[in-house]
Order: sequence, then structure tokens, then C-alpha cells
Amino acid sequence: MKVIDLKKELKPLYQPSAKEVVVVDVPPMNFLMVDGVGDPNTSQPFSDAIEALFALSYTVKFMIKKGTMAIDYGVMPLEGLWWADDMMKFSAVDKSNWQWTVMIMQPSFVTKEIIDEAIVEVKKKKNPTAVSKVRFESFSEGRCAQIMHIGPFSEEGPTIIKVHQFIDTISHRIGKHHEIYLT
Repeated sequence: MKVIDLKKELKPLYQPSAKEVVVVDVPPMNFLMVDGVGDPNTSQPFSDAIEALFALSYTVKFMIKKGTMAIDYGVMPLEGLWWADDMMKFSAVDKSNWQWTVMIMQPSFVTKEIIDEAIVEVKKKKNPTAVSKVRFESFSEGRCAQIMHIGPFSEEGPTIIKVHQFIDTISHRIGKHHEIYLT
């Protein structure tokens, strides 16, 4: 059986520095994704989305491991895109109007057919509320600024400011806030 370590293969993206903001080029990758609106701390649709994403991701992993491909890999971490219609009003104080996409990257050998088969399996076993909202698509970010924040979400403000100041020195274009939850 072949074993692959996607976090190691994609080290610049999944093991960033906590000391300084760096520029990374993010290639197109395939994700399972769910969109929503609202405070992630109080939103049931947010919790439902996470449940569906992990149920599908683990089902896909074991289908591939036990199937004809016989490849073992670790399920990738949860990631989130966060934004507001007006990014100047994107505030940690009022999260009720935050828009979000939660997602889990899938290996390049995962196909739409495998995802469709996994959805059928997950519906039979658990049928999470948000499984019908999951989509499988390629996501391309391109050039991004990145740093690792260590600590609770409530203390990430200075890290976000540091990233925004860095971006302001090189482009003045701030896009969606992308977080990868490593632990």
C-alpha cells in the first residue's frame, strides 16, 4: 500500500512560519466545501457543515485505502474562508454578518465520482444535516500572504493586523481571510 503525507508535500502551505508574514503561491487544489453566513461560535449551520465535511473526507479516505488505488493518506485539516461584503467592516467584535466557506482539501486523485459514491455511503450511515450542501470543486488562490497564529481565536487580532499591514505594503488588495486549523 502506498502512503502519502500531503502536509509534508505541501509544507510551505501547511507548516507556515509563526515569526513573519511570507508570500506563498497557492496552486489550484480540490476541496469539499460548504458556504454559510453567521457567527461560527453560535451558528448551527456552521457546526453542521463541519460534521458533513469530516464525515465525507474520512469516508473518501477509507474508500481509497481499501479500494483499487490502495493509497493511505491523512485527512487534511479544516480550513475556512471568512469575509464581509465590506472588508473594512470585517470585525471580530460582530461576527453575525460574517460570510464563510469551510472546506477540506482532497488529494488530486480524488474524483467527483468518488465523492458522489462517498455521499451515498455517508447518507446511509449518518446522514448529516449539511451533506446536501457540500460541493466538490477546485479552488485557486494564487499569491497570498501567510503567517501562523498560535493561540486562541480571541487573540488573533494582532496577527491579522500584521498580515494586513504586510499586504498593504505590497498590493493594497485584501481578499478573503483564509485560516487553516492545524490543531
